[in-house]
This record gives sequence, structure tokens and C-alpha cells, in this order.
Amino acid sequence: MPILKHAKKKLKQDKKRTLANKRVKEVFKKLVKEATEDKKAESVSKAFSALDKAVKKNILNKNKVARMKSALTKHAASDAVKVAPKKVTAKAKKAAKNAKAKVAQAAQAARKKTTSRKK
Repeated sequence: MPILKHAKKKLKQDKKRTLANKRVKEVFKKLVKEATEDKKAESVSKAFSALDKAVKKNILNKNKVARMKSALTKHAASDAVKVAPKKVTAKAKKAAKNAKAKVAQAAQAARKKTTSRKK
């Protein structure tokens, strides 16, 4: 245990900051997990937002978050492309293409939000 007054204060600050960082980590981990399970554009967008907040608060490195976002986008888009291999109708192809475009569009919108905040 610290003896000096400034060391006691620093310990209190560290405990407070650790709790705040833990909350942010739990939130982004939960949202990323949901996004990988759901593969919906809305859940991916929420996960992107949580990851950006973690970067803003210096909890995660921006390059790691970029890698995670890329993986999430690819993961969500892969589900939209999968169709039954035996009978692929023109209607099914069009639906898959539209779903993939929606996911990509949501990801692009989330990226635009993050780049506009940096300015």
C-alpha cells in the first residue's frame, strides 16, 4: 500500500480508470460477438461504433480495430453470398448481391463516420 499522499491519490485514480476501461472493453467485446453471430448490417454498425470508441479512449490500437472491422465486414458479407449450390436461380443471385451490397454500404457509412470525427 502506498504511504505518500500523491501515491494514494494515484492508486485511487488508477482503480477508477481501470473500471471505466473494463466497461468499454466489455461493451465492444459483446457487440463484436453479436455481430459475428447475427451477420446483420445493424449489428455490424453497432460493433464498429463500439470499436471506434475504444480507439478514441486509447483502449485499443487503431490498426487492430481496422483489422477487426475488415474481418467483421468480410464475415457479414460471406453469409450474404452463400446460396444453395444445386439450384441457383437468377432471383437468388440478385438477392445475394443486394444483401452483400447492403452490408458493404453499412460498413462504408460506419467508416465515413469515423473519418469525419478525426478532422
